[in-house]
Formats: sequence, C-alpha cells, structure tokens
Amino acid sequence: MTTDLGDDPLALDRQVCFALAVAARSVIGLYRPLLEPMGLTHPQYLVMLALWEREPRSVKDLSSTLQLESATLSPLLKRLEAARYVSRRRSADDERLLVVELTDAGRALRAEAEKIPYAIVDRLGMPVSELEDLHASLTRVIAAATTPPE
Repeated sequence: MTTDLGDDPLALDRQVCFALAVAARSVIGLYRPLLEPMGLTHPQYLVMLALWEREPRSVKDLSSTLQLESATLSPLLKRLEAARYVSRRRSADDERLLVVELTDAGRALRAEAEKIPYAIVDRLGMPVSELEDLHASLTRVIAAATTPPE
C-alpha cells in the first residue's frame, strides 16, 4: 500500500483529525437544542441510548460499550441519577459490580428521544444512505485506530 499525502502532508485542510474534530463538534452541536428540553447533555444521551438498548447494565459494560473511562462515566451516571432517569445498585450476584437501570421516568423519556434521529437527519439534509456509508467508514476508522499495531 502506498501513501500519497500530496505536496504538503501537514496542510490543515487535508488532516483526517481536523475534519473529524470539526465534524464531531458541529454534529454534536446540532443535538444540544434537542436534548436541552429533556435535561440531557450529549454524553448523557449516549448513556441513555445504551440503556434503552438493554438494561440493566453494569458500569463496566457501559464503560466498554461507550468507550468511556470509569472516571468519565461515573459523574454522568450521578447526574442521570439526580435527574431520576437511572438508578444504581450493587449486583445481587456479585457485589463488586455496580448495576445501572432506567427508572420509569428514564424509560418514558425514550418516546421523546425517538424524534431526535429524524431531526438530525433532517437538519443535516443528507441522504440517509450517505449517512449510513459515513457511519460504516467511521466504524472502520475507530477499529483501525483502536487495534494495537502488529
């Protein structure tokens, strides 16, 4: 495989990291006005998405799924618990595990959150197929970036 970075390998507008950083900030910014009425930040929304998918979940499982350090996840869970969207408890099977589950309010919030993906697709104005292709490409980038070198 050859690597051709063009005339200037340090040109800002050619950097993958720059495009990803700006795209991430821009897209996450679109979520803010949609999440604010629910009292959620974008990182809290990601936690809720994981719990809407499956619950109860251990903090360790959430950390792995969301690719967040425990030190980052714990404050998010505390705020979600304070908002009465989740509850945390020790596992009956293994007291070392902290288990997170949705409250009734957290489950009910899902109906309101279901509107968000449609609003984001509408705001971006891109075909869903193009967004799906982008998602697939980003998933490959994540896998490549997190695979240890041989």
